[in-house]
Amino acid sequence: MTPLRLEQEAAYQGDDYWKWSVWLAGRQPDIDRVKYVEYTLHPTFPDPVRRIRDRDSQFRLSTAGWGEFTIYAKVVFKDGNQQFLEHELKLSHPAEEPARG
Repeated sequence: MTPLRLEQEAAYQGDDYWKWSVWLAGRQPDIDRVKYVEYTLHPTFPDPVRRIRDRDSQFRLSTAGWGEFTIYAKVVFKDGNQQFLEHELKLSHPAEEPARG
């Protein structure tokens, strides 16, 4: 199996809400073999199963939410093979400014 993994970024929006993205990471030749990635999000999301075909973005899925959960990904290769990945979405509050006084 190819050494592919999921990576993420998240930006706190306030009120315990984050915008976040997850994408496929690995060697470019391995990513070029991918046909699409099908992400399965927490069932509370509208349309929790999302298929991404945009290879140029490394199959990036961008959305927003308030909680951490496990993201499941089915990587489907052009030759029909599949690889299953998991990623624990991590969301953190920005460091609070020190109290002044």
